[in-house]
Amino acid sequence: MRAELRAKLWMGIAYFVVLEALIVAAMLYWPQFAKNLEHLKALIPLDVLRDMADKIDESGASAYVHAQHFFKACNALGGLVAVLFAMNAVALEAQRGTLEIWLARALSRRRLLLERWFAGAFWLCVPVLVSTATVPWLGSLVDEPLDLGLLLLCALHQCLFLLAIYSLTFLASSASSNPMAIGFSMLLAAITELSVYMIERLTHWSVFRFADVGLYQEIYDGGALPWRVSLPLAAVSLVCVLLALHIFARRTP
Repeated sequence: MRAELRAKLWMGIAYFVVLEALIVAAMLYWPQFAKNLEHLKALIPLDVLRDMADKIDESGASAYVHAQHFFKACNALGGLVAVLFAMNAVALEAQRGTLEIWLARALSRRRLLLERWFAGAFWLCVPVLVSTATVPWLGSLVDEPLDLGLLLLCALHQCLFLLAIYSLTFLASSASSNPMAIGFSMLLAAITELSVYMIERLTHWSVFRFADVGLYQEIYDGGALPWRVSLPLAAVSLVCVLLALHIFARRTP
């Protein structure tokens, strides 16, 4: 378990560094982006992306942060990290023949599985929260005041979205012995969902509607989580963990 924790520690640090580098670059570019926004809107070919640009034009720097940090960086990079953390949780042990040794430890199966789930969940969410906490300071560098509490509320919703992806993948890992197949399937599903999001008539059927710019702006302006979305995301994680525990309790090496 210590080796597993060390690996997740270094992956979590790398994940944070990339998120932070992306938001630093985005915030420093904001004044130039705002200056040329009207011209950029005329060049956008997709209605969905034009709607996003209109939201930034209407709400300013806060919507820009939602687009650059949450929708682009956290959804894309965070979704990838969620899959990478979860797909190996159990399936890799089974694939390399060490699951029997792992199960022989003087710990209950429930504890073994939950330790792995919480370790991955921790390093999936903490970089999102910490990188988000630096945004108000970055905003001050370009004379844009941004509310820390409201941004952290948006980050909390982002974590719920990523945890749903993580828990679905974790459930698959608990029942499988092929981590590469799990990873490929989840990433293919993510690409499909993003493609659906970009199609005007199908966009509302994409899971990325649960974590897009409009929803984050709603959280930021209203000062509250959208429970119609946040609660189902939390429920997905809970159900997946319970199913994973049920499957793992009956699994043979």
